[in-house]
Amino acid sequence: MSNRYAVIGNPVGHSKSPLIHAAFARQTGQDIVYDRLLAPLDGFEVTAQQFFHEGGQGLNVTVPFKREAWDLVDECEGGALSAEAVNTIKRVGKRLIGYNTDGKGLLADLEHNLGATITGKRVLLMGAGGASYGVLQPLLERRPQRLVVVNRTLDKAERLVRHFHQHAAAAAQGVAALPYEKLDGQAFDLVVNATSAGLEGAMPPLPENLFAPGAIAYDMVYGRETRFLAFARASGAVCADGLGMLVEQAAESFFIWRGVRPQTAPVIAQLRSER
Repeated sequence: MSNRYAVIGNPVGHSKSPLIHAAFARQTGQDIVYDRLLAPLDGFEVTAQQFFHEGGQGLNVTVPFKREAWDLVDECEGGALSAEAVNTIKRVGKRLIGYNTDGKGLLADLEHNLGATITGKRVLLMGAGGASYGVLQPLLERRPQRLVVVNRTLDKAERLVRHFHQHAAAAAQGVAALPYEKLDGQAFDLVVNATSAGLEGAMPPLPENLFAPGAIAYDMVYGRETRFLAFARASGAVCADGLGMLVEQAAESFFIWRGVRPQTAPVIAQLRSER
């Protein structure tokens, strides 16, 4: 009988995870079944526990349940502890182990697919929500020259920075929180948009000349030309959406579950051709 996996969220019908994991399974010869699992907004724990009770082996967790997944699991590994969010759950016997693969997915896309260098660079991370919590520590571990977190609500950005001073004190020395209006006159080599502005058709209030020569602008939203990416492209930045991150973090989940690391480049190419 095939091992069962699923992505759980609300909404979840748009998720490309079943296509990605089916491609990984074909590529690696793994016998799995991967489904979408819609959980009621007030029923994540019941839905997840029923899935595992019925023999499910692992879950990917998407919005809005990553924090609830962190509360659900018995143990955290792989960045989930510092992020206080779980996007991958593996059942080991009767225990549920939680991971966060978002940071590794972002780094893999930036470094392997886009050829970016983070060490010694100036990095701007836009947003202070769950997506930022998932990727900040991996970015810090690359030792950028400086890393600035910017958010419309400064208090949330400051709270994020304080959190990582507690969880990753050594790496977090070069990180600071700023409001958008303090960005004027500063330039960055890598700008990562971890806000939901792209989904809402909104544009963060960024100043002109934000991008250093050769800078990379990265939007975690995928499948559309966001206003942020259009602004960055007009400013001469190299632009990328979050499709590569989506596939790379899925590959990390697949490795956690199956012990086999799939090739991501053909899957990214397949998804881009199907748009």
